[in-house]
Amino acid sequence: MDGYVPKSGPEPFHPTRDATSCTEIDCGTPPEVPDGYIIGNYTSRLGGQVHYACKEGFFSGPEDAISSCTALGTWESPKLNCQEIDCGRPPEVPHAVLLGNHSSSLGSVAHYVCQEGFESRQGEITSVCTEKGTWRESTLTCTEIITEINDVSVFDNTCMRWQVNPGRINNQIMYVVYIKGHRADPTESVHEETVNLTTDSGTPEVCLDLYPGTNYTVSISTAPPRRSVPAIIGFQTAEDDLLEDDGIFNISIFNEACLKLNRHSRKVGSEQIYQFKVLGRRWYLNDFYHATSFNLTTREQTSVVCLDLYPATEYTVNITRLRSPEQHSVQIRITTAPAEKQIIGNISIFNETCLRWRRTKTADIEEMYLFHIRGLRWYQKEFAQEMIFNITTSSQASEMCLDLRPGTNYSVSVQALSSALPVVISLTTQITEPPLPEVDFFTVHGGPLPRLKLRTAKEENGPISSYQVLVVPLALQSTFSCDSEGITSFFSNTSDTDGYVAAELLAKDVPDDGMEITVGDRLYYGKYYNAPLKIGNDYCIILRITSEWNKVRRCSCAVWAQVKGTLQLFQMEVVSIWISQSNQVQATDTVSGYWVVCRLIDKTRGSTTVLHF
Repeated sequence: MDGYVPKSGPEPFHPTRDATSCTEIDCGTPPEVPDGYIIGNYTSRLGGQVHYACKEGFFSGPEDAISSCTALGTWESPKLNCQEIDCGRPPEVPHAVLLGNHSSSLGSVAHYVCQEGFESRQGEITSVCTEKGTWRESTLTCTEIITEINDVSVFDNTCMRWQVNPGRINNQIMYVVYIKGHRADPTESVHEETVNLTTDSGTPEVCLDLYPGTNYTVSISTAPPRRSVPAIIGFQTAEDDLLEDDGIFNISIFNEACLKLNRHSRKVGSEQIYQFKVLGRRWYLNDFYHATSFNLTTREQTSVVCLDLYPATEYTVNITRLRSPEQHSVQIRITTAPAEKQIIGNISIFNETCLRWRRTKTADIEEMYLFHIRGLRWYQKEFAQEMIFNITTSSQASEMCLDLRPGTNYSVSVQALSSALPVVISLTTQITEPPLPEVDFFTVHGGPLPRLKLRTAKEENGPISSYQVLVVPLALQSTFSCDSEGITSFFSNTSDTDGYVAAELLAKDVPDDGMEITVGDRLYYGKYYNAPLKIGNDYCIILRITSEWNKVRRCSCAVWAQVKGTLQLFQMEVVSIWISQSNQVQATDTVSGYWVVCRLIDKTRGSTTVLHF
């Protein structure tokens, strides 16, 4: 008949002469596909079909992913060709730069930062490597920053102040101040000069070295790559009062940390002594002080002094002219911008979640570091972790261990507040054991096993890869190791005392509301055969959850059921009762002395025997 072949011997055959019989075609275990797996369960009998799919991190073309059990008792060779997902180089984002090293495997995240003069107002720009082998591009873009300069005013005769609305607060901006002055006397030269000022203040100030009694036009704009609409203002400086060596002087600031001293006296060549007292504080550090003092002796009417100041510091500078009828003093305030050069060097990762770095400056002063940490999981789209905090230390070699979740891709930004730019590194934490399986425990004494309810596990410590049903001799329950790699399939089991894998279900094939499974239903689950339990033996049924990621494998196990003294179950059916060769009575009639044909069904082994009485 279709679906059967001779157990041994030729076909056609004679039962007596050839000593053979018909046995059902069984193709056995299906062939394996490299980096692929079998979807759902199947039968290995004639016409049975096995459906394949590629593992997580691999993809295939439109090849045939089905293998069928043929009349020859063999499986067709599947044509599925699984290739590892490699998204290649991340896409380019206009006006953005790709940060650091990156992987092109499934779930990798590429981070971008906007070029100077551009910004992403909606948040960080990222791109993720998808299961299709392509990068999912960000919808965010870098837009040009246009700085607005408003409300320009003049104070102290030669100083200017204005308001700025750059669109984002605390941005370092370089301003170009173009000065052009002329006097009514055409014989005098025109004063023309350009001064640069870098600051993150919302109300920048600059004091200019201007000639007295001169008409000036001052244009203020931002330096490239930023754009702005220039603000222009015109004014006239006051006439020189021609005071004779009375100790009065004024000061202007340029290049952020340089001072220009202008004596009002016309007595050129006289020696003057200026005393400088400098005190610096940082608003974000309680114990930071930078104090220094020195004297300057000069005969020049205009002197230039450049101070050695720390970045991101607010300074008060007191300047006193000592040799004068009255000690005249001037106090000015200078706020230095964060350093353009990176002061965090040799940053590295150790113990998976700890960072170590050195500070490039040799001065043993306090520094505050701002941490901004973002965590994402490609396998859990709703997961997002963000932490922002700071630490203060005066150490040159610093260490910090982070409280991170397992199985997560992190972007870690570390910025010294005295520096303009952060250091951004990528960090991946390894997975840990998945949460213990949630099971309804059963103890069975000599009866059939109930249908066991398989519930899905939460992906808290890493992606759930598969669920396995393990059959272990009850005597080995106390010594069984959950992460054992030696436990094999039923057909590879070499000893009655060894356990075996009865079924394996990939996590993606288990519905969200779970599913039911019966031990010993004679079906294949993946490459494993769910064999009937042997009669009279004691077993322990274990559910094992496996998580695999980045070549790391972690498992959790729970005892699902204990089976003691498995019984052999039969069902008897009366097929027919014959009074004679031509007459038949009902199977429910009470008769004697007749030929009875019964069918005995072995419910444990699935075999059938015909009995004649």
